[in-house]
Amino acid sequence: MSSKLFPGDPNKVMVIRQVTKDITTLSVPFSRFGLIKFGGRATLVKLATGNMLVVSPVALTSEVQQTIASQGGRIKYIAAPDLEHHIYLTAWKKAFPDAEIIAPEGLYEKRQSKPDQKDTQFSHILTKANKRDIHISEEFDREIDIEYVDGHGNKEIVFLHKPSRTMIQADLIFNLPAKEQYSRTNESPTSGIFTKLFTPLISANPPPATWHKRFVWYITANDRKSVGDSVVRINTWDFDRIIPCHGDIIETGGKAVFQNVFEWFLEGKKKKPQRQEQ
Repeated sequence: MSSKLFPGDPNKVMVIRQVTKDITTLSVPFSRFGLIKFGGRATLVKLATGNMLVVSPVALTSEVQQTIASQGGRIKYIAAPDLEHHIYLTAWKKAFPDAEIIAPEGLYEKRQSKPDQKDTQFSHILTKANKRDIHISEEFDREIDIEYVDGHGNKEIVFLHKPSRTMIQADLIFNLPAKEQYSRTNESPTSGIFTKLFTPLISANPPPATWHKRFVWYITANDRKSVGDSVVRINTWDFDRIIPCHGDIIETGGKAVFQNVFEWFLEGKKKKPQRQEQ
């Protein structure tokens, strides 16, 4: 169904791409508030056992179902990576009833006000209290690391696929413009006054990505100390690629991009940035 948020028939505009032998992305046009061209993306990860994880599921089209079937068809884990990326959870859970939903605290309660979302059961709920103790399963933990960034305004869950050195995340880092996500539409990913105004704020491209640094420091961090603790832990991970939900994939050099965007957290910055940092 077409809408201002998800323009066009998803069968016609979705870009399905095999990024590595174990990772497939499902990229779609998405307009935040109907005004800013963010793009959207789900990521499929196939574990060594053959079971699959989907992070931030998008529309479950016939092509997506065929893609899953071609890779064995066993969706075992469905992850809502934050409080915002959850619209299609119920549809995927109905299609794969044995799958376990992974989500942040507060999301189950948030969904109870929507008749088509309420009562979908979550198997693993990450909280500030359990974030250092939670274990999903032996097969999952062997290949995937999780960091729950509870200090982020959207309660972000960040994933590391260790075999491919790939970080998968929703709203921790943006990388606009969303070129791939709009590549099958007749729209430019940079068109529109609000997109033009907002894109510089959340472009991860160094140097220096100063506005993105300010965005994560001033806008998205509810608890800077907690975010800083999470950033320090993520910085110990071995990753090269970053798959964001919004904007293009950072195919290589992702660790340096992460360190640049979160430089002030890694340095333990305590005061407002000065103008000469621009």
